[in-house]
Amino acid sequence: MTRNLILGGTLSVLVLLAAVASYLWTPFDHTAMNIPAKLQTPNAQHWLGTDHFGRDLMSMIMVGARTSIAVALVAVGIGMGAGVPLGLAAAARKGSWPDEMIMRGNDLIFAFPSLVIAILITAVLGAGAVNAIIAIGIFNIPVFARVTRGAALSLWEREFILAARVAGKGAARISAEHILPNVMNLLIVQGTIQFSLGILAEAGLSYVGLGAQPPTPSWGRMLADAQTMVSFAPHLALVPGMAIILTVLGLNLLGDGLRDHFDPKLRVARA
Repeated sequence: MTRNLILGGTLSVLVLLAAVASYLWTPFDHTAMNIPAKLQTPNAQHWLGTDHFGRDLMSMIMVGARTSIAVALVAVGIGMGAGVPLGLAAAARKGSWPDEMIMRGNDLIFAFPSLVIAILITAVLGAGAVNAIIAIGIFNIPVFARVTRGAALSLWEREFILAARVAGKGAARISAEHILPNVMNLLIVQGTIQFSLGILAEAGLSYVGLGAQPPTPSWGRMLADAQTMVSFAPHLALVPGMAIILTVLGLNLLGDGLRDHFDPKLRVARA
């Protein structure tokens, strides 16, 4: 087990535990305002300090973790649920019009900056976590489609696939029974990477006011609220900023570690 896998897994599990724990317990009510206690630096009562309304930052970070995880997880699920079948279909019919249509559609989406189009989609549909999920999920579809197609193409000429075709199995059955299990490791690694990017995208949408709406805490909106107070209350920006950094770092290290674990050649090369 590599150090990246251990460190990334540890950071990811800590964030996940904080998100799960927030359903059962937080140090304070994350919506409760206490103006006399506003802008406190970290202390024995408020471990991460308080914001400009006197709300406990640790409680907001814990609830914000579940918001970010939920949005990114569902968005990745949308991307995998739609992108993987498209990629398998394109690989099974390489060079045909379905393959061309799927890949040109992917190219069309990739031609635009993902965050800018996500902002456009949420601006049209309206601000909120559900629309943020839709916007982020749309840009996960071509990623998984392209990764799946590329991995599947290298398998279609293998002997066990030729044997399945000789046995009379159709393209759909071969894709489901033979191709998909053999590309699943790659999809898991890519899913981890897209999960971290989804958290960044959710934070970006929330920063501009198009993500989860008040009173639901969001790391991105916490950063937006803190930007005018950084000079005299830097902890307001440091706390959510570090939460985003550590979460994304943990997921990237986890993805890197999983890639090493699933591919012995990389593990030997790095050793």
